[in-house]
Amino acid sequence: MNSYQFVAVVGIIMSVGANLILWFRDTPVQNFWALYVCWSILFVIGAIINYNSKPDDGHHHHHH
Repeated sequence: MNSYQFVAVVGIIMSVGANLILWFRDTPVQNFWALYVCWSILFVIGAIINYNSKPDDGHHHHHH
């Protein structure tokens, strides 16, 4: 999981928490679902970046 995906997962978790708080307070918010769309798109972008990246040996730590 790269940084884009991490931010997306944290965003989804925070959005669910905020959505629950608003639900318990009986305070509906219009278009709240759009947050989930945005986080999902960010997660997919991160997945595409992971898929297209080519790790090179310079970033790996080898312990002998």
